[in-house]
Amino acid sequence: MSGARSGPAGFINSIEENVIAGLLGLMTLITFANVVARFVFNSNILWALELTVFLFAWLVLLGASYAVKTHAHLGVDAILNMLAPAPRRILALVSVGCCLLFALLLLKGAYDYWAVFADLPPTSGRWFPTGFDLKARSQSFYEVQDVPMVSWLTWLEGLINYGETYEKLPKVVPYIVLPLSMLLLVLRFGQAARQIWAGELDRLVASHEVEDELEAMRAQQNEERD
Repeated sequence: MSGARSGPAGFINSIEENVIAGLLGLMTLITFANVVARFVFNSNILWALELTVFLFAWLVLLGASYAVKTHAHLGVDAILNMLAPAPRRILALVSVGCCLLFALLLLKGAYDYWAVFADLPPTSGRWFPTGFDLKARSQSFYEVQDVPMVSWLTWLEGLINYGETYEKLPKVVPYIVLPLSMLLLVLRFGQAARQIWAGELDRLVASHEVEDELEAMRAQQNEERD
């Protein structure tokens, strides 16, 4: 176990798992606090709903890459099961190659969307980066609707907002999950491609959960009959 957790990959794995667990905990605490405020104190935490939505978005986007790493995504493998190991491996490489290409496209789109909020130039080119669009208009002054600005992020005002103060949280903060999660998705598909190439895997996703549950139910029914 210690070997699996050592090195940069193990560090990234731990960060990913802890962040996902932390997001779930924060969503639960914020929602519970808002319910208590509403029904006990007849009040309301104005920013609770918007922050919970942001946390849920982070959970989904980071969870997508984590599910690739743990092979938790479901898929149909009826054709793969009919093939010999060699053609099965070829199809798996084709599948992971398509997923990797799609993830790279998502990474470009995610960075381009987030970059203008960070006062950074988005990439040029419709499908693949051909450079940077230095004429793009900065949108670093855009703020969220309800979540207030926090003191430990005021350094962003001088960095990207030209010294102007933020009353609400700037969009660059919650939206950073877009390029971050897509970068992790590229990393996970790259790791899956390496595993398939090395013969450690013969498919990209797992799809036997239902079959395993049915088999367990049959075994339990047979035990009850006996």
